[in-house]
Amino acid sequence: MSGSKQLKLGAFMRPVSIHTGAWRYPGAIPDANFNFPALKKFIQKLEQGKFDAFFMADHLAVLNMPINALKRSHTVTSFEPFTLLSALAAVTEHIGLVATASTTYDAPYHIARRFASLDHISGGRAGWNIVTTANPDAALNFGLEEEIEHDERYRRAREFYDVVTGLWDSFADDAFIRDVEAGIYFDPAKLHVLNHKGKYLSVRGPLNIARPIQGWPLIVQAGASEAGRQLAAETAEAVFAPASNLEAGKALFADIKGRARAIGRDPDSIKILPGALAIVGETVAEAQAKRVYLDSLVHYDSGIASLNGALGYDVSGFDPDGPLPEIPPTNAGHSSRERVIALAQRENLTIRQLAQRVGSYGGLAFVGTPQTIADEMEQWLFEEGSDGFNIMFPFLPEGLNDFVDKVVPELQRRGIFRKEYEGKTLRENLGLARPANRFFQTSLV
Repeated sequence: MSGSKQLKLGAFMRPVSIHTGAWRYPGAIPDANFNFPALKKFIQKLEQGKFDAFFMADHLAVLNMPINALKRSHTVTSFEPFTLLSALAAVTEHIGLVATASTTYDAPYHIARRFASLDHISGGRAGWNIVTTANPDAALNFGLEEEIEHDERYRRAREFYDVVTGLWDSFADDAFIRDVEAGIYFDPAKLHVLNHKGKYLSVRGPLNIARPIQGWPLIVQAGASEAGRQLAAETAEAVFAPASNLEAGKALFADIKGRARAIGRDPDSIKILPGALAIVGETVAEAQAKRVYLDSLVHYDSGIASLNGALGYDVSGFDPDGPLPEIPPTNAGHSSRERVIALAQRENLTIRQLAQRVGSYGGLAFVGTPQTIADEMEQWLFEEGSDGFNIMFPFLPEGLNDFVDKVVPELQRRGIFRKEYEGKTLRENLGLARPANRFFQTSLV
């Protein structure tokens, strides 16, 4: 297969590996999550490999798991995303900088300012991963006794998006004339006061930052629930929603792009990039052996805690070697819950087996040689399972270096991945248009 289609690649880098055993792998940097010199080398290696973006997930609380599991987790300490990405912007030139920011426990004005600042500091490389936070411990950190109900979180998120993007449009692109002779810094006719008053939010504006270089930072969504897919179809330009196999990927791809088409959006204006763990070996058997050893580094305490977190329900009191019981509806993220239940039913797994899978990594994985991994990625691209992937590395630095040094050249050889960046901004590299200002008809030349 070959043609004009091009893969887009993000790197999922917070935690630096999604795999619970990653920090224990031989040769790995145990404190990589919280090691700035290491993170600097990682992002520069990704930029060498022409990756589109460096993506930081985020949590607003220490993960709510039993202390016996928490003490084994390398995610317990990580940098705040904007602080880290601003620092990394100074040591890179092309790679996108995408951070998660919650619509549930933050204020739109804060979010708008932070991303506008990051976009200017980086020269137009910022991206906002819109999330609604499902974590009861996060609620307790922000003055609430319990988390906000699932669908309510998404309704607030939709209004939140309108406010943030409206704030980014506070100034026309050419508002800042900086006429030294006349002493006029900006044209007041090119300043818009938002005056938003909605069901959930009241924000006057304007934003006290010039319009972002990209117009708006890239809008990223990760939800796979019904509400999440609809929000993605309405707002997202990149979607990191999970798809555990090609058939699931095709269904997700068709669903979100179909919803976008139905509301008048160009389906090509949304890039679907499911997360994929990539483990590279000289042979398929070698790669599989790496995976088996990596999974063996996950303690059962971690596995059962991860399973409970994914389900939003505590199953540790049931027989570990029995089947998963009926799980009642909860306020947890719906997509992760349903995915785990489906996995248990499909493979007839016991609680112990399911905990091992969920506690290590139970999602999409490409485990093989550079050639077999490229084969699978090419198939996903040409059969409309995805527009690319948000790559997760099994351990660092080795897993990252293997992908950049071995898989990327194979993708380039096949003509399905760039050899040089197409532009200066994240939007340009993804082939996405710069949004017009909704309040002013001016544009940058």
